[in-house]
Amino acid sequence: MSVNFCRIDDRLIHGQVVTTWVNVHKIEQVIIINEAVANDKIQSNVLKMSVPATIKLHIFPPEKFLQVIQKNPISRPTMLLFSSPFDVETLVDAGYEIPKLNVGGMRGNAQRKQLTKAVSLTPEERTSFERLMNHGMDVEIQMVPSESMVKMKEVL
Repeated sequence: MSVNFCRIDDRLIHGQVVTTWVNVHKIEQVIIINEAVANDKIQSNVLKMSVPATIKLHIFPPEKFLQVIQKNPISRPTMLLFSSPFDVETLVDAGYEIPKLNVGGMRGNAQRKQLTKAVSLTPEERTSFERLMNHGMDVEIQMVPSESMVKMKEVL
């Protein structure tokens, strides 16, 4: 398996992902794992147009991703990109190992409590992150590589 980097960012593909994280981790392929995005042809097409031609982009619902990697293991440097901890949890509950998770932007709203400058969580998201960390996952909050990293367990 050649997954170099796993990230949660509710904006999915945007400048910080494409210009910093992809370069730092020498990513050749980004796989977005999200049910709603995978089923929205317009959003999928917009995201595919947002990545450089040198980067392959695939979009799968969690269950489909698990099926695909059974038949086609990941062989190129890859970033798994999620919009919430729930899809990460689906993979982990199915036995897929994600030892380290980077959390970037999870924007605030009326239902979310601010955790850091860039990360706000609903009570359900907080519980999901707690379960992931209880599985032994190292969860870090960091918007861009040049910013200081914060361990989620220290601020949760």
